[in-house]
Amino acid sequence: MRFEHLVEINDPGNPALEPMTAGQLWQGLVLRAEEPAEFILGLDGSEVTARGDGWIERVLHFGQAKIRDRVVYEPQRQVRYETAATAEHAGGTLTMVIETPGPDALLLRFIYETTMPAVDASGDDRYAEIVKSAYHEADLDTVRKIREIAHSGRLG
Repeated sequence: MRFEHLVEINDPGNPALEPMTAGQLWQGLVLRAEEPAEFILGLDGSEVTARGDGWIERVLHFGQAKIRDRVVYEPQRQVRYETAATAEHAGGTLTMVIETPGPDALLLRFIYETTMPAVDASGDDRYAEIVKSAYHEADLDTVRKIREIAHSGRLG
């Protein structure tokens, strides 16, 4: 299954929405990878198990389930999470891409590519649609949390 959507970070037409810089958004995305407990509901713990130039490997603990992933950074542009399929997790990738289509515009594109089929054996797509909705809500929560952290001054 592939699912992609955009979240508007800065809206020049909405003065109630406090603008963020692309640098703050980038720092928030890195923080999400390095400190996932601040962003992921139900996460019991995590640790970075390896680190290299432009990537980290982590283990996330959800009860008895352990999910291992690799996070690849393309500085100031995108963060890609790569997870292998296991009994506890469908596996796939999540890529978060910072887009600046105009001088005051700032968007965050979320791209999911998973091993889960878009339809089941009977052709029913309801389960995939529920998963897409959950992804979308989690992404909105990520942006809300990054805004909150930026507002507190932690992101410069």
